[in-house]
Amino acid sequence: MTNFVRMKMMFISIIASLALSTCGTGRSQAAAVASVDSFVELDTENLADEPKAVVEWDKTVHDFGDVSVSDGPLTCSFTLTNKGTEAIAIFEVVSSCGCTGVDSPKSKIEPGQSATISATYKNEDGPTAFDKTLTVYISGIRRPVILRLRGVVHPKKQSLSQLYSPERLGDLGLKTRQFKTGPLKQGLSVSETANVANLGKKPLNVTFTDVSEQLKVSVSPNPIPAGKTAQIAFTVTSDPSLYGLNVYKATPVLDGVPAAGSIEVAAWTQENFALWSKEAIEKGAIPAFDMSTFSFNSARATKNITVTFPCTNKGGSTFHIYKADTDSQAISVTDLPDIGPKAKGKLVFTLDTTLLPEGDNVIMISLTTNSPQRPLINLFVAGAISPDL
Repeated sequence: MTNFVRMKMMFISIIASLALSTCGTGRSQAAAVASVDSFVELDTENLADEPKAVVEWDKTVHDFGDVSVSDGPLTCSFTLTNKGTEAIAIFEVVSSCGCTGVDSPKSKIEPGQSATISATYKNEDGPTAFDKTLTVYISGIRRPVILRLRGVVHPKKQSLSQLYSPERLGDLGLKTRQFKTGPLKQGLSVSETANVANLGKKPLNVTFTDVSEQLKVSVSPNPIPAGKTAQIAFTVTSDPSLYGLNVYKATPVLDGVPAAGSIEVAAWTQENFALWSKEAIEKGAIPAFDMSTFSFNSARATKNITVTFPCTNKGGSTFHIYKADTDSQAISVTDLPDIGPKAKGKLVFTLDTTLLPEGDNVIMISLTTNSPQRPLINLFVAGAISPDL
């Protein structure tokens, strides 16, 4: 599999995760854990109106990795820290299905304090891959936070070599060298973990070199005992100059010897509207596009096509696009102007048809913006490429 194909798959996967994390506030009946009545001392009305809360999570995804039916219920925890200046409360935690139980803190969380949400996947569905979500409603945060539990349940236990050989680097067993985090907000960091294995016959000490500036990565336990698994932990810290999809790298050093390959961690950085005032959010840009899909008809693979998306900013402040990401090298940015309040403009891209295969093509362009209502916008370019005559 080529690096381009790998990155396209990662791009699509991250976009799907972001879409899930920024969806509406529809609530399942599965598991309402706490209500506002539990917090009699907290000024929840004002907190709900003002987006003052700043919350940092130790992770937003817990990967149980490979387990078996015989392992029984699987439990994990998510820890949040109140980085703001006022107390916050967890109003409610809603599970995506009855197969996941939740235990949530029922008291207010003061500035600087941390709290933990525990979740248990019952593991009663037999051999299957699972990806469950917890929707967390927190005072002072306008959008719910999405936490995920995932893993693969096997009929019986499998050997480490069966599970971790596909992308191994020396004795370090990996299922993949490409990892991704949950959404990353400006001013915060995001952390995730994954499982790795020592496929050798002696303890393996793992350190890292050539690590991207915004990335921290470690392995625990370290050294990894022979024939055992460990967790590799990633933390990506936001950079004010970086938005949208960014890939951070690190090269494992195994017993003092750099591995013949690196690992990659992809994170999508968005604006942190929790740091904005209520007035700034109310006056925020509201982009409205004339169309979400640009169609081209049977273009021959010998010419470029100008792709234009007209846009009207219906908001009270300037619409700005921090970054445009695409899942195809055939699209390049020509012009992404700022669009003033109540003004019209257009986004212009260039489609190099020589880089597309013959037949039908659909390309996604993802815009990371300063619009509180539309922080992530997906546009599409679709059409067919016919052979040269």
